[in-house]
Amino acid sequence: MTRAMKDSGVEWIGKIPENWSVLKAKYVIMQNDGGVWGDEPIEGLENKIVLRSTEQTIDGKWNIFEPATRYLNNVPYKAAKIKKGDLLITKSSGSSLHIGKTTLADEYFDTHECYYSNFLQRIHPNNKILAQYLWYIYNSPISREQFVYHQNSTIGIGNINSTDIENIIVPLPKKEEQYAIITYLDKKCGEIDAITAKIQEQIATLEEYKKSVITEAVTKGLNPNTPMKDSGIEWNPTIPSHWNTINPKALFKLRTQRANKDDEQLTSSQKHGIISQKKFMEIENQKVVTVEKDFDILKHVEPNDFVISMRSFQGGLEYSEVRGCISSAYVMLIPVENKVYPPFYKWFFKSSKYINAIQSTSNLIRDGQAMRYANFVQVKLFDIPYHEQEEIAEYLDNMIFKIDSILDNKQKQVETLEEYKKTLIYEYVTGKKEAA
Repeated sequence: MTRAMKDSGVEWIGKIPENWSVLKAKYVIMQNDGGVWGDEPIEGLENKIVLRSTEQTIDGKWNIFEPATRYLNNVPYKAAKIKKGDLLITKSSGSSLHIGKTTLADEYFDTHECYYSNFLQRIHPNNKILAQYLWYIYNSPISREQFVYHQNSTIGIGNINSTDIENIIVPLPKKEEQYAIITYLDKKCGEIDAITAKIQEQIATLEEYKKSVITEAVTKGLNPNTPMKDSGIEWNPTIPSHWNTINPKALFKLRTQRANKDDEQLTSSQKHGIISQKKFMEIENQKVVTVEKDFDILKHVEPNDFVISMRSFQGGLEYSEVRGCISSAYVMLIPVENKVYPPFYKWFFKSSKYINAIQSTSNLIRDGQAMRYANFVQVKLFDIPYHEQEEIAEYLDNMIFKIDSILDNKQKQVETLEEYKKTLIYEYVTGKKEAA
């Protein structure tokens, strides 16, 4: 029997069951507060876990998260304690995908003392609503739409505030039905998550295989029967007998040319390489800081240049196929003609062995640290016949294209499952489908 429905009065919710109500979240929230910034650390928190973002969780479940941030004496913020039943919401992030992401503090917090900082907002529901049901509301498309609408940006960081969180519209059934919806969604979403996890494992395996294919080709060549010799370098002990080690300065020169007035501004990205800022913003749907005046702070980039960017220690030494300009904080490398086939080094600089070698040149590696030219020249490269560089590059272009095609297909499967899960949650928390 189809149950009677009524108009909710909210466009993005649509119709709801006749016996449900619609109200703002502030009427079902007992507490709403955030961790606060301060000048002095709180005594006694030195060895406690301090959470800064819901990005540290998987699928919004605290019981399977690995804390990534621990409190240090030199971190100048205070933090508030988390208790079971709290909902923690990311209110500041560089990615709009994470704004409003909500996690539920479960039994984990019965045995672990954890705190949260100013990047998170904590809410605790009152007796009108079950915490798990409110968690589903905040992770449903109806809330995501509202968070996207309300967020504002400060220097590239998206923000929502406590009022935005309280103004989320909540379709509210009686507690008995809330419990039935939770039970049904937990089961169905758990099944979806299990399938997703298996696909993610396959993706991880393919990513590792991709790394090994690149590293093997650029450090050993394509012929497995080639005689090998001692390279004399720690990060790659043996190389083909007809290769030699060489100082990086003999293969790459520095480009110091300032930007031309008509140069298009470029962005360095590990995912996309060196591309125009306009294209990057279109692909990633996010803004980047552009230079509107004082263009002399930018450097010129030519096709086939390599750019040492801020994240090069993490594998971000990027190849440029375009002409333009980029931040003067970056270093441009010009390949020596007839010695370097640039598409080969596009792969070489992404090999795990080379990245590890570059990382070993600094004892102060941390997120965001800039790699210097001085680091680059410390790692010896290989003098490889030009035609062989071409062969290896062509091989990797074909192999990585095939692997990436499989990866893209797997990622689309994950995205399809995620969309199905979102639709499922939406249909049940708005009452369009009834939990059995």
